[in-house]
Amino acid sequence: MTPRRMHWLKPPGPISPGLRIGLLGGSFNPAHEGHIHVSEVALRRLGLDYVWWLVAPHNPLKPTIGMAPLDDRVSMAAATASHPRILVMDIEAALGTRYTIDTLGALTRRFPLLRFVWLMGSDNLDQFRRWRRWTDIAARVPIAVVMRPGSTLAPLRAKAAQRLARARLNAAGRIAFADPPAFVVLDGPRSTASATAIREKSRTGEALVGAIPSW
Repeated sequence: MTPRRMHWLKPPGPISPGLRIGLLGGSFNPAHEGHIHVSEVALRRLGLDYVWWLVAPHNPLKPTIGMAPLDDRVSMAAATASHPRILVMDIEAALGTRYTIDTLGALTRRFPLLRFVWLMGSDNLDQFRRWRRWTDIAARVPIAVVMRPGSTLAPLRAKAAQRLARARLNAAGRIAFADPPAFVVLDGPRSTASATAIREKSRTGEALVGAIPSW
């Protein structure tokens, strides 16, 4: 990556030294209330200034079938992220990166004075060890895990959580200032929304439109 390209990497909102930024990556196919829940819990419990939604061109762990075009997903995410401190960006398309570790490397080089925290739902913690160079991700930025229904045991049984057990913090509000590896688990009311369920509901509705008589 050339220095010029890094120089022109535009942030999605205001930046200044020391700002605490949560990063929530994913396909956002589509963005939904679960993403909002994770973001708002992180903003409140971690004392973050902003959460950036990183809409990926393609998730290497998910099939491309049924994936909406990137521009559509970015637009839907922007419409869904009604909170003024949740900002949407398609940084991976701008950088040409495919994996989280490469995206994080670019972000931390471009914005070295920001304090980034990687956000994920506990349902993603189960598969975190399948991410490329996941241990390097944990070594680069602190991680906050927000509990989601159906994955309440993930912080105990997930291989990644077991490997990071000694790095787990109790003081959630300090995570942005912690030297990685460091992670916290945030519990509380849980959202049941998922992109898979929303797509299934949409497909069912489309099928019924043709099946119900219009007269």
